[in-house]
Amino acid sequence: MLDCLKKNLDEFKTFAMRGNVIDMAVGIIIGAAFGKIVDSLVKDVIMPPLGMLMSGVDFTNLYITLPNKNGEILTYESLEQAQAAGAITINYGIFINTVISFILVAFAVFMMIKFINKLKDTAAKEEAQTEEATTKTCPKCFSSVDIRATRCPHCTSEIE
Repeated sequence: MLDCLKKNLDEFKTFAMRGNVIDMAVGIIIGAAFGKIVDSLVKDVIMPPLGMLMSGVDFTNLYITLPNKNGEILTYESLEQAQAAGAITINYGIFINTVISFILVAFAVFMMIKFINKLKDTAAKEEAQTEEATTKTCPKCFSSVDIRATRCPHCTSEIE
């Protein structure tokens, strides 16, 4: 029993210390921080002017109050007041903020991946150009030969 536990702990330690797991953990932490930044961008920068353009609507205060246990639908000045009174609400304004945050995060991730892929493509092209500059093709056997060679090491024909 103790040996089995020790073996499982050793396997877990090996798994947790792999580079991929640590990279993933760092990515999750950075992603969470990035999510907070985007959330603040939506709540504090994007939504106030958008609300102003829509006749001063505060999206965080957009909600529907559901009937209480007596079947009455009470009205409140704000979502905070409704929640403080114990009213059951559907907070669709907060949902709109969350959807906009998601769209911005998804777009930022898309742009980041697009940029990384562009960097990879550039690096691959540079590597291919470097390889082409250091080799030439034998006209007889079509083997790749060092650019400084005067004879092909494969078929021994002369190369210009």
